[in-house]
Amino acid sequence: MADSMSRILIETIVRRTLKDLKDSPERSVRNLVDMALNSSEGRFQRSFFTVAETMLKNEKSAYYDVIKDVVANVETERILQFGMNLGYNSCTEGAEKIRKKEAACGFNIPWTISLNIDMEKVTENPESYDTVLTQGKKLGVYTWMLHAHGLLQEVLPLMRRHTDCAFVLFCEPADLTPAFLDCMSDVKHLMLAVRYDENAGDVYSQLRKRQFFYSVFHVYEEKDAESIIGGDLFYSTEQLHPVFTAVIPDAACSRETRDRVYSAITGFHTEQDFQTLPLDMVQDIRYIDSVISGDACLVSFDTDGGLYSQKGKEESLNIFDQQLESILRQAFPKNPEASDA
Repeated sequence: MADSMSRILIETIVRRTLKDLKDSPERSVRNLVDMALNSSEGRFQRSFFTVAETMLKNEKSAYYDVIKDVVANVETERILQFGMNLGYNSCTEGAEKIRKKEAACGFNIPWTISLNIDMEKVTENPESYDTVLTQGKKLGVYTWMLHAHGLLQEVLPLMRRHTDCAFVLFCEPADLTPAFLDCMSDVKHLMLAVRYDENAGDVYSQLRKRQFFYSVFHVYEEKDAESIIGGDLFYSTEQLHPVFTAVIPDAACSRETRDRVYSAITGFHTEQDFQTLPLDMVQDIRYIDSVISGDACLVSFDTDGGLYSQKGKEESLNIFDQQLESILRQAFPKNPEASDA
């Protein structure tokens, strides 16, 4: 996929646009979105770029400042490789593959999968994760969320072997030692998702100094909801210059609280007041999946390989014992009322 003529052409245009962005970000972004909207054929692309076009009509949008900051302070190859793997491999070519497979076989395929990395598997049997990613790509899954606290060094070889994927690597500030940052500098198709810690400003400063692509995440409890809904969290995180600020509900959070937080996040997308892009990690992933497939599913595998879904843990379904396609077929039969248009 990385060498397809379509990707090469798009990559050339995006590379040129990234250069133009430094001089005129507003005009360059609008031109890129207009071009993408006119040439988009898939449902997700049309939906995404229509929303982007509407949002960027707001000339006072703080998102223009986010774009300026990213172009000025993130290495161009990191923007390009992660962006192309996410936007083209995953949400264009991969999405088309997902829709065709779902229509033919009658089960849901997520656009992204979360993997909680196991120490023994990744060090003693690393091909087990290679097999999972290869099976996923065959179905159209090219975006992977890796949770590897304390194992960041161990997952680098995996990411290096799958250069056509977009990886989001979740980590703690303490994980990001200078030695590790030196070691990971060659992995361009990666965005770091660093837990928000207001006392670890020097870590985010080092990421910025090294021109890495990074965001922050915050796992919220009931007591944290008001700081999110009122925007205080995002006013704080924007000082650290993350591209995205993602919020993730604690398992004990009520449905009412989750809904209130997501409603606030949706409102922030319209208002565009923060110099970081607010995300609800659960609901926004589901929303993207619903646009791609017409029927959303959320998929995560724990360190033992067990499937976690909205129903909880599926004890009988394990990624290390069964084919990914078989697991998805059993766990996520297609909703016959969902549109496949």
